[in-house]
Amino acid sequence: MSDPVKLAVGDAVSAAAPELIALSNRLHGDPETGWNEHRSSAAVAAALADHGFALEQPYLGLKTAFRATLGPPDRFTVGLLAEYDALPGLGHACGHNLISAMSVGAAIGLARVAGDLGIAVEVIGTPAEEGGGGKIELLNRGAFQNLDLALMAHPAPVDVAEARPFAVAHWHVQYEGRAAHAAAYPERGVNANDAFVIAQVALGLLRQQLPAGVRVHGVQTRGGEAPNAIPERTEGRWYVRAETTEQLLALEERVRRCFEAGALATGATLTIEPESERYAEMRTDEDALEWYRQNARALGRNFDVDPAAATMNRASTDMGNVSQLVPAIHPYIGVGGDASNHQPAFADACVGPVAEQALRDGATALAWTAIDAARARGRTIPDPQTTPHPYPTSEQRITT
Repeated sequence: MSDPVKLAVGDAVSAAAPELIALSNRLHGDPETGWNEHRSSAAVAAALADHGFALEQPYLGLKTAFRATLGPPDRFTVGLLAEYDALPGLGHACGHNLISAMSVGAAIGLARVAGDLGIAVEVIGTPAEEGGGGKIELLNRGAFQNLDLALMAHPAPVDVAEARPFAVAHWHVQYEGRAAHAAAYPERGVNANDAFVIAQVALGLLRQQLPAGVRVHGVQTRGGEAPNAIPERTEGRWYVRAETTEQLLALEERVRRCFEAGALATGATLTIEPESERYAEMRTDEDALEWYRQNARALGRNFDVDPAAATMNRASTDMGNVSQLVPAIHPYIGVGGDASNHQPAFADACVGPVAEQALRDGATALAWTAIDAARARGRTIPDPQTTPHPYPTSEQRITT
């Protein structure tokens, strides 16, 4: 790497590495679930404030969202998105502690050169990615509108540059029946648990006719209170995924009929409520994606990986909704090991030396990609080949 600006950014990330690792470890050791990330969001925001970023917290009325800004709003504006919600019962088994630390690190690196390059930097703390649609809620309130490029990197078992997430609908499903003594008065009951059984059988049969790549899955969170009482109320959380939002809309009606079958057969009353707005598919900025690949490779990252280990890029994300409005990328960075996301062992993989190297590499690659985008699309970005910069070359740094 001979680009003096990128070298300066890399130096800034390296210098900040101890505090970035400490931030990641702090989030990892104190996991908070969606919409409840009070300590996590405060810690991430404070790290940016310590480096001169101006804070809006809460942001747009959301208590665990924030916006940290550096530079005037009329410049080419790079947005780095931070996620920090954990999974119920699994902690940071999706590595959101690293996402936050990488975005903070990239922002710190860009802050080193933002004034000279004529760019503005924002970090937006986005709560409740794990099913709550925090970014969608922020979109609906006017966030992201001023960004010229939105970036974030997500941990995975291996490096994968391009995100190809499914569109997804998140449902809360509930059946209301009537309780009765299961032995003495069974005829007086309406079994809300049987309604779920029938629905799941119908869903299992429906899968035989669904297009390749479609996903329907869920968990029953309430099945009854006692074995000698006919269940009066049952509840579950179900996800429906498809390649595109258009395909998802058509699929939802077929899945809904499976749940309606349970209600029809048992006499229970069905209620289906969305837990968030639908997550959209990703619209990737192809130029920025290629810049990221080149920058990540320059740091030693490897995209020639086993395809069977590289499927985390199909996971749904509300970053897809942001990408429908703003040019965006959402690469995955590998933390090694045999575990995959949403397994307890993956939470273990998101701390330690390998994860720390991924943190440094991810932060640097995101910042370098932002510089490439600003040079190609910004208004006042100097060409490093023709315009001198106030940053020493690697040779000069060695001798001074």
